[in-house]
Amino acid sequence: EVQLVESGGGLVQPGGSLRLSCTASGLQFGFGGYAIAWFRQTPGKEREGVAFINSGGSDTYYTDSVKGRFTISRDNAEKKVFMSMDSLAPEDSSMYFCAVGFLGGAWKDTGLYRYWGKGTQVTVSS
Repeated sequence: EVQLVESGGGLVQPGGSLRLSCTASGLQFGFGGYAIAWFRQTPGKEREGVAFINSGGSDTYYTDSVKGRFTISRDNAEKKVFMSMDSLAPEDSSMYFCAVGFLGGAWKDTGLYRYWGKGTQVTVSS
């Protein structure tokens, strides 16, 4: 059974930083064989692709609103993917999910991922 567990969310003031982690287990081809993405979703809105990293960690992509502020990385030995978030703003408040099992195509398409975690909440507020 594939399990993805996100952690690191919390309450932070505007301008602050957080580092999210996603730990994976049960992947058929091993953690290093999969691209991984972070998505976020707020109530009433569609789930939005935030960042993507390929299996080897050499290629990363970001949605425009987080470029220069968020950094996705991975440690294949630890079977973890991270997302460092700096200069956080209230509009970054959301539930953040990691997703694995990318089927190819547009990385922001939620329908192209087989496995999802349950999310970790990020709230940016003073």
